[in-house]
Amino acid sequence: MTAGQSLAEGAAGIALLHLETGDWQAAYAALEQAVADGVSAAEPASLYWGAPALAFVLAASDQPGLARAKATAAAGTATVTRHRLDAAHRRIDRRQRPPYAEYDLIRGLTGLGVTLRRTGDLDLLRDVLTYLVRLTDPINGLPGWWCLHGPHRNQPLPGGHGNHGVAHGIAGPLALLALTHLDGVHVDGQTEAITRIVRWLDSWQRHAREGAAWWPQTVTLSDLECAEPAQTGPLRPSWCYGTPGIARAQQLAARALGDTTRQHNAETAFVACITDPMQLGRLVDRGLCHGTAGLLTAARRITADALIPISIGPLAHLHQHTMPATTEPAGFLDGAAGVDLVAAGTATSWDACLLLC
Repeated sequence: MTAGQSLAEGAAGIALLHLETGDWQAAYAALEQAVADGVSAAEPASLYWGAPALAFVLAASDQPGLARAKATAAAGTATVTRHRLDAAHRRIDRRQRPPYAEYDLIRGLTGLGVTLRRTGDLDLLRDVLTYLVRLTDPINGLPGWWCLHGPHRNQPLPGGHGNHGVAHGIAGPLALLALTHLDGVHVDGQTEAITRIVRWLDSWQRHAREGAAWWPQTVTLSDLECAEPAQTGPLRPSWCYGTPGIARAQQLAARALGDTTRQHNAETAFVACITDPMQLGRLVDRGLCHGTAGLLTAARRITADALIPISIGPLAHLHQHTMPATTEPAGFLDGAAGVDLVAAGTATSWDACLLLC
């Protein structure tokens, strides 16, 4: 794979920064670099790589000179989405279990749905939502999203696992199902699927000694047998796997369902997370995926929709005073481009690729 067309770490992500902040010269230079070795619409293409990544990025601009590129990227996105949907439905018909790369945000159909939502291809987006509804149907007593591999997809795990993160787990489909419902884009079974996911998450919600709610990042068959996760408390408060991302997905689901109690509980869990020095102390970088930029971006979205007042000034201070790593990359998800987007504070939907809006 050529790195230029990567939203996560390549020139595509850097182009997103410049398009969002209006630096057209830098944006065009980054776009030229992103497409220099071609743009893929083959099976590995996803929100974070290939034509769907470029389609998401180009949607940030209404420049006439980019119209042909936007149309080409959108067509490539549609092609890969249809192929991926066909394969996923065949897999479900055989009642086999998915890898999370089939459905997740980073590599899977949830991420492709994010691109379709941003580009306005609502008919194909509804097809993705219909697939996500099917994904929530149980298979042999376990959730339909239960994977046979481990949290690291190249590492086997006896019995597999259920993943709760926004990046690779069921919180990602939950957020997309909820966001589209709030948009007014509906398919049969959508609210039932949202309810099925949140009830699963409810069954794994745990409380710290101070009463603060949290969710394990993953669960295994051993956890199911014990009815208790091996994870004994909240870990790093990251967007990708931690309480901030899951709480945002829960907040969105609550709004879609009109469930103010659930929304209050999600927001309370988030507040407890961001006021816990032990959790905040686990953040060691300033990136979007694992660091303070991702936490601050989630906080802004949660606060904007919150039923309760939430102060995020201390998070902004924490982010501003988190030093960049000596080896910080230039890219979007773990690097300087993402940090600069957060600093710019643009009132746009660039963070839709994180399923925060």
